[in-house]
Amino acid sequence: MFIDKLKIIYRFFRHQRTIRALKESAPEITQAKLVDDLKKIGLESGDIVLVHSSLKRIGYVVGGAKTVIDALIDAISPDGTLVIPTYHMSPNGMYGTCMQKGYVFDPKTSDTFLGFIPSTFLKYPGIERSIHPTHSVSAIGKHAKYITEAHHTASSTFGVDSPWDRIVKLNGKGLGIGVSLAPIPLYHMLEDFHPDDFPLPVKRKETYYLDCLDHDGNRIKVAVNPHDPKVAVTRIDKEENGFIREYFWTEFQNAGIITVGKIGDATSWLTSTPDFYNHLEKLMKRGTTIYSTPDQLNNLPNA
Repeated sequence: MFIDKLKIIYRFFRHQRTIRALKESAPEITQAKLVDDLKKIGLESGDIVLVHSSLKRIGYVVGGAKTVIDALIDAISPDGTLVIPTYHMSPNGMYGTCMQKGYVFDPKTSDTFLGFIPSTFLKYPGIERSIHPTHSVSAIGKHAKYITEAHHTASSTFGVDSPWDRIVKLNGKGLGIGVSLAPIPLYHMLEDFHPDDFPLPVKRKETYYLDCLDHDGNRIKVAVNPHDPKVAVTRIDKEENGFIREYFWTEFQNAGIITVGKIGDATSWLTSTPDFYNHLEKLMKRGTTIYSTPDQLNNLPNA
């Protein structure tokens, strides 16, 4: 936990350096500008939107992360729902968290390692946060409670009644601000919904029961089936695997499933989560997944 705190402090000072550099070289980006950009890319009043983001790629935002959150809420108001991943886990991922002695997730106090927008969202008044030891998400708006309330009792981390399952059922949207398609949890939803049909085994066989506090402070156990770190070496979110990120970007753009635009200075994308998930199923049936190697992609039928 001491190492985790050092990393948070390091990220803070690195962020302050970035802000100073942006102030000196970049034009100011206001909340009104962000709202306009969000509407241009396709966000609408009443939308349910799952957001992955990079604050530094947006440029110099007046008011920082809070301004971005305010703009997102403004763009989908009234009756919209904003959902932001607020994961909290060991630096060694799901399996490392399962191996960590004394680990306890508290939805009220456990921070997130996902950046300044998610961290700021955790301090936002009125949010709902799901109870999950590694993949907690937070939400605000009309459907916030429904999306987050059953995560700790869901069939699996990403399966039936997980936040992602409920977002898809509500015809929600996915938005990436200054990020690639790598962070989308719908990939893992596919693994949990099709464990027998998925082209390779990605989960460890063991189930671990990790301690969490519920919203009343009671200690409960939540089941986790972690990914196997040995299988994840070619996964889309690994820095060295740019080939699969490029492949998925081209695939989903050519299929008309992502809309690409600018939010501030950040190249961004918007998608329908049901359409994205359905296309993932089609790719899986032909053997293409976020774990595919370059050789596998080069030898696809009709590729």
